[in-house]
Amino acid sequence: MKFEKDKVIGFVWQHVLLLLSMFFMTFGVALCVRSNLGSGVISSIPMSFSLAGEDGFAPRLTIGGYTNIMNIILVGAQILVLRRRFEPIQLFQLLIGFVFGCLLDVNMWLTSFFSTYESLPAQIFAQFMGATILGCAVATEIRCGSVTMPGEGIQVAIACVTGRPFPTVKILVDTTLVVLAVISGFCFFGSWPWTVVGPGTLFAMFYVGYVVKLVNPHLGWFDRLLDYRPGFRRYIYGLARFIYPKKQW
Repeated sequence: MKFEKDKVIGFVWQHVLLLLSMFFMTFGVALCVRSNLGSGVISSIPMSFSLAGEDGFAPRLTIGGYTNIMNIILVGAQILVLRRRFEPIQLFQLLIGFVFGCLLDVNMWLTSFFSTYESLPAQIFAQFMGATILGCAVATEIRCGSVTMPGEGIQVAIACVTGRPFPTVKILVDTTLVVLAVISGFCFFGSWPWTVVGPGTLFAMFYVGYVVKLVNPHLGWFDRLLDYRPGFRRYIYGLARFIYPKKQW
């Protein structure tokens, strides 16, 4: 009985940390969008359709709303690609993707209260901070060990079926999403959507991965936090002692 209780507590705690990681992921994405130098890869198509909705060229949905639709399509694509090899547990991606879309809308609202993004220095700062926060949050999200996000899931599925290295598939999928965002911009607005796909998009494609690689070796504290099992009798002091090595006390 105690073993089952520990498993349940561990599962819940794991996804509490995943939720926190996703909050900061979407906060980073929102900052990149607010920079007007180009959104991140995963939000480029939703942003294009959201802007088109504001002008009456598409259904009026938020970026988060279109992100949810895209995540459903990406999970459906995984089923078509993997067929019998698709594991039912991966349908959990739909819930994770839905939460991601909702948190993205929350952070788009929160970042709307920040100072103006019209000056170039402010735009560069917003893009840099957004990509940095996104990279750090992606690193912790991966450590949580739950199912992948739909955008990552389709990359894993294609790599599994084709036998190509994951980094190669990731570049191909990311490039495809960016190209589709540009095409949608031409269809809706008749011109290149620079605020959707701009220099910031190219910067984020490479910089986020660099941040993940840079941060990964320093996440021992997060691994210890994952192993922590919260309870009513444990206090902040005990949690702090658990996270940090005893030699520091």
